[in-house]
Amino acid sequence: MWYTIACMASAPSSDTDDLLDEFLTQRGHDVESAGWEDNYNKKQCPDCGGLHETAAAECSVCGWSPV
Repeated sequence: MWYTIACMASAPSSDTDDLLDEFLTQRGHDVESAGWEDNYNKKQCPDCGGLHETAAAECSVCGWSPV
């Protein structure tokens, strides 16, 4: 009888994030998020992930607002 043990991957390091950002930037992608993110019919805070109505101007969870 064989048993398989799942291994957990470690979280990516910031070096990996920096390399990925550089790779995407070189290919024309905008990696800096300066505003709300879209999540179906809601706005999502880029800092904490809180969901808000489309009329929201400030995150009611962490207080973030686009500048």
